[in-house]
Amino acid sequence: MPSAQTEPPRTPPPHTGRAHRRRRAPATESFPRRLRAAAARAWPALLAYAVVRCLGVAAVALRAGDDDPDLGLLLTGRYDAVYYTHIAEHGYAAPMTDSCTVQGPLCKYAFFPLYPALIRGGSALLPLPAAHVAWGIAVVAALLAAWGVHAVVERVAGRRAAVVATVLWGVAPHAMVESMAYTEPLFTALCAWSLYAALRHRWVSAGVLASLAGLTRPSGSAVVAAVVLAALWALFASRRRSASASAGDGERPDRTGPLLTAVAVAPLGWFAWFGWVGYRAGDWRGYFEVQEKWGSTFDGGVFTLHRLADVFLKLPLNLNTAVGAATVVAAVVMFVICVQQRQPAVLLVYAGMLLLIAVGGAGYFHSKARFLLPAFPLLIPAARALAAARPSTMYTLLGTAAGVSTAYGVYLMLVWPHSP
Repeated sequence: MPSAQTEPPRTPPPHTGRAHRRRRAPATESFPRRLRAAAARAWPALLAYAVVRCLGVAAVALRAGDDDPDLGLLLTGRYDAVYYTHIAEHGYAAPMTDSCTVQGPLCKYAFFPLYPALIRGGSALLPLPAAHVAWGIAVVAALLAAWGVHAVVERVAGRRAAVVATVLWGVAPHAMVESMAYTEPLFTALCAWSLYAALRHRWVSAGVLASLAGLTRPSGSAVVAAVVLAALWALFASRRRSASASAGDGERPDRTGPLLTAVAVAPLGWFAWFGWVGYRAGDWRGYFEVQEKWGSTFDGGVFTLHRLADVFLKLPLNLNTAVGAATVVAAVVMFVICVQQRQPAVLLVYAGMLLLIAVGGAGYFHSKARFLLPAFPLLIPAARALAAARPSTMYTLLGTAAGVSTAYGVYLMLVWPHSP
């Protein structure tokens, strides 16, 4: 049998093209070269994403009046950003008398620790206020998230659809949050690259990134479940192939170690935080009790159905509620289409879990569109359709979506009186 070095090169099948050649890249290729090649493929998507997000921020700056907070405060010092910055500066035990008067002394434990830890570390290294460091981390994370969205969609649907999906993620409802000191950019970045690692069968990386996502938001359970189930299925399939190979004359590499590592590591961050909050509360249900004091529970979707009915049965109706209802309905429809298109199971589990958490949660209906922001696999059907359309149609629709998203971002920042 000739070695891999002496075997004559094989021509890739005609339908696989460049994607096939990337999958067959030599394992010895250096990481910097792979990184440069990936950046070369992704830069059009990242540039388009940066343009639409800069447009959204610029519109807020231009529309802000004398009575509105300045742009810096809008992006770094309102709502959830205040809690993350306070945790980074003073820790979880320090009281927040102005903000946590109802939720009790453990109110800040509703906010997961990775983002505040990064803010604290950045503040120690940079001569900047913690709020500015928090915003800088969010902006960098948003770009990494956009890159991760591109990488995942490129592998599933091709490069053109990947560019479109990245832009769609940048103009989705509540995309303004991607330019604020919130956790959605960091969380989406960790989830996207964890899913990409799982699609590439880089199981240790997938598990570590999923564990970090589990330290970022409670919905980290979605990517944890996706990676664990995908790794267990791959382990089952690997064992079956090994059994078949042992009966014949072929041998396959044993991937049991990386797969079991992913299964063990992925849940660590999520369970560690729940365990720590339970310890601080003196009750294993401590985290759920903290969430209940914030008005957030899980009722399987009863609250969401009632609020959807209210859109048609009760007046007056504010814009955010209407957009939130439309986003929830569209997300359910898109998930059904994703199933019909047979997306990879790891993406379906991830998106399905995020959808279940958002729809099944009671409280904060106006934030459900934001909670669905990390569910980027739901954008793949629309990205496929736009990528297959005429360029003029695609540019017209994306441009219109960017304009509407910009206007809605101005509304969320300057008109809507609550957290986006």
